[in-house]
Amino acid sequence: MRTRTFNKNKINVVTLGCSKNLYDSEVLISQLKANNKNVVHEGDGNIVVINTCGFIDNAKQQSIDTILEYSDKKNQGKIDKLYVTGCLSERYKDDLEKEIPDVDKYFGTTDLPHLLKHLRADYKSELIGERFLSTPKNYAYLKISEGCDRKCSFCAIPLMRGKHKSRSIEDIVHEAKKMASQGVKELILIAQELTYYGLDLYKERSISKLLKKICDLEGIEWVRLHYAYPSGFPNELIDTIKNEEKICNYLDIPLQHISDEILKSMRRGSTKLKTNNLITNLRKQIPEISIRTTLIVGYPGETKTHFKELCDWVKEMKFERLGCFKYSHEENTHAYNLVDDVTEIEKQRRLEKIMSIQKEISRELNQKKIGNEIRCLIDRFESGYYIGRSEYDSPDVDNNILIKSDNIHLRIGEFYNVIIDDASDYDLFGTIK
Repeated sequence: MRTRTFNKNKINVVTLGCSKNLYDSEVLISQLKANNKNVVHEGDGNIVVINTCGFIDNAKQQSIDTILEYSDKKNQGKIDKLYVTGCLSERYKDDLEKEIPDVDKYFGTTDLPHLLKHLRADYKSELIGERFLSTPKNYAYLKISEGCDRKCSFCAIPLMRGKHKSRSIEDIVHEAKKMASQGVKELILIAQELTYYGLDLYKERSISKLLKKICDLEGIEWVRLHYAYPSGFPNELIDTIKNEEKICNYLDIPLQHISDEILKSMRRGSTKLKTNNLITNLRKQIPEISIRTTLIVGYPGETKTHFKELCDWVKEMKFERLGCFKYSHEENTHAYNLVDDVTEIEKQRRLEKIMSIQKEISRELNQKKIGNEIRCLIDRFESGYYIGRSEYDSPDVDNNILIKSDNIHLRIGEFYNVIIDDASDYDLFGTIK
């Protein structure tokens, strides 16, 4: 029996997946607000839009579970309309329409105007730079390009996001100015491949030109770089990071593996020697840099010998930040033609081993920070602590700095100098200087 729905004509946008999806949801919400629609992010509403992720098995399952959850709510009369967009919908639209027919309409990653039309809203092309911010007021993600031209064997992102397409420098800078005017102090530049930026528009790698213009903006104090591909890494970018004071001494550069055999099969266009040389050069040119990387374990053909080489390398390199994924056998990728010969149990064991090694490294590096003075940006207040980050840490995935609130009042979104008093595996504890 259907029950009466509340929050009539209120649109709830639900976001799953990465920061690029979050950015897309923020753009969608800004468009809806410009059409005078009542819209919330991760709230309550009788019309629901789910922005899905289709990256790897766990993310796909979470997206499917969320669609089923809201499909049940629709059948119970708790919501009236259900729309699905994003990567999973782009990749598996036909299958989803058959398996979960209660969804009113499925949309792909480039279907924003069509989605808005079904929500009785017009796409407003003049809204460049206008964006709802779902993040704390002091930082925002800034997408500089879409898609990817790389041919990594394991990656389905080009199937969902298409080929690399840069936004113009003018549009990005305009949006950055808007963010600064709203009080944003930290811009986190995101793309599938930062170093490719500009090749399609300007026929040259233009990331450094873009960064210099962003760094000139008043109000922006930190610029953080996410997702730089290691193969063909431009030396000019190293100089830009080193010379521009506003660019954080931080670089997210997914390396995925270190065995030459695995790297070749992954079609990464690099070798162990080239990878080590890049990391060595980054650390030599920018001694303060914090490098975040991600690895894949359980890739087809990854033997115990390959995995040991990976473990030994992680111990040797002592990355400041590191994450790990289990290999996911994705349809229509090059690696799908290979035999997925590492069991799920073994993949999990290898993941836990890598993260155990990294935990020890992180503890060791954090202990060395005790007694240091670090500039800290306060993100939020929680459970009696002000929680912030240094320039060496990105939101959600990296270390926090925790400051007890006893007899002090700090402003969210402001910078403070903090003396580090103690450290755990992944967090620092400090007091205001």
